[in-house]
Amino acid sequence: MATRTEPPAHAHVSDAYEVLGVSKSASRQEIEAAYRRAALERRYQDGSWVDLRDAYDVLSDPEQRARYDLGLDGMGAPAQETTSRNPIDRLFPNLPHGWRVAIDWVVTIVGAVAIVLAIKAWIVNPYRIPSSSMEPTLHCAVPAQGCEARTSDRVLACRFCYHLRSPRRGDIVVFNTPSLAKQECGSEGTFVKRLIGLPGEVWEERQGFVYINGQKLNEPYIKQGRRDDRTMGLSDLPPRNTYTRIPKDYYLMMGDNRRSSCDSRVWGLVPRQNLIGNVFSTYWPPSRVSFH
Repeated sequence: MATRTEPPAHAHVSDAYEVLGVSKSASRQEIEAAYRRAALERRYQDGSWVDLRDAYDVLSDPEQRARYDLGLDGMGAPAQETTSRNPIDRLFPNLPHGWRVAIDWVVTIVGAVAIVLAIKAWIVNPYRIPSSSMEPTLHCAVPAQGCEARTSDRVLACRFCYHLRSPRRGDIVVFNTPSLAKQECGSEGTFVKRLIGLPGEVWEERQGFVYINGQKLNEPYIKQGRRDDRTMGLSDLPPRNTYTRIPKDYYLMMGDNRRSSCDSRVWGLVPRQNLIGNVFSTYWPPSRVSFH
């Protein structure tokens, strides 16, 4: 009696790649994803589940897939090297599946963090309002002196805008403080003030009202009771008796709450290189979301 030879386990699979709907260069992860997707779509209907499972068994096992591709069962395609498009597979071809998944997650998380840091460094950065110098345009939180809200405003500053356009009068600006700020105000780092004086202009304050080149400045953002009664000019700004006009690439900053603002009148002009960006939105708390 003739001995019956059992066919290979995947002999009845006519085209495993076609059954799964993947290319011959598909990676193991792509094959697994295609199998899961097809299984959900077919849901054991029309007997196609058997072909689907056999195709997956062949292509998910490296040895069976290699034999299939080499045509050792008489049905496979001509020999073809399988090249994954996943860089992890290319760098570590023999790495266990679990390790590849872990590395994929690590790369994804690191990439997301890098994107966030890049956005903060070059595009948009959030800031919290710590003092009452911009009340009531921007609120700080009680019980700090002069604050009107229970929660400090959080604002967004455009870090690239001043690379595209020049600073404008009326901009609310985030900037690095001049060296005198720590000595005169007891704080340093980043301040948020309104840009009032531009390069080439003559600035002065008369009884709390600002004049630019001799013309009284309309300041609707200054609310009743927020003006002081100072009278001073550029020569009174540090360093004293130095300026008659605001020099090129320098700006004069003032808070909207003039009675409680440590600003250019105290620590001097701000060089353009110190400007970080203009505040364009308040995003927190929700009740005070607005654009500036």
